[in-house]
Amino acid sequence: MEQGASTISEAMIPQAIISAWTLVAVAFFALGILVYIAIRSRTRQVDLEKAVQAFRSLDIEAFRNLVDSGEEAFLRNNLSPKKFREIKRRRAWAALIYAREAGRAAAALAKIGQAAQRNSDPEIAASGVQAVENAFRLRLQTIGACLRLLTEVVLPDLRSPSLPPLVDQYERAAETLFRLGRFSSRVQGFVRPKSA
Repeated sequence: MEQGASTISEAMIPQAIISAWTLVAVAFFALGILVYIAIRSRTRQVDLEKAVQAFRSLDIEAFRNLVDSGEEAFLRNNLSPKKFREIKRRRAWAALIYAREAGRAAAALAKIGQAAQRNSDPEIAASGVQAVENAFRLRLQTIGACLRLLTEVVLPDLRSPSLPPLVDQYERAAETLFRLGRFSSRVQGFVRPKSA
């Protein structure tokens, strides 16, 4: 009996070691990917015009309408429950796409802000600091909004509050980016030149 238990535990030990080494290998692989992405993103120059275009292309008023709790209440009161759930899911998916794009715009703003912080002009550097802070807040808001919108897709009967903080933060981030855009003639080294 003891011998049988001994062989079972001996057989389990190598399997545990294999599992541990597999996790270590996966962790090193993930770390390698993160290092590659970090190095790659540091060597890339930032395109200010592209970031400004990303912010201008997002229809913030349409997004505001999609996440408006008053609009949701109107639809809830005027549609059958089945039709309301269908419409709310569609609206949540559309808003999720907007929120994801706002998150991408925030990432572009953060890169531009980081580059602007290194500028010798104190006014540009200060705007860079503000841009990074606004980008960080916007990114946090978009992550929260995406989680909430996914919940609405799955559970459309839940009453959801509006997302004015996200919209307001987006507008503050856009103002910061546009201010940096006005400095672009004085900013050297972080705007990628247009290819001919």
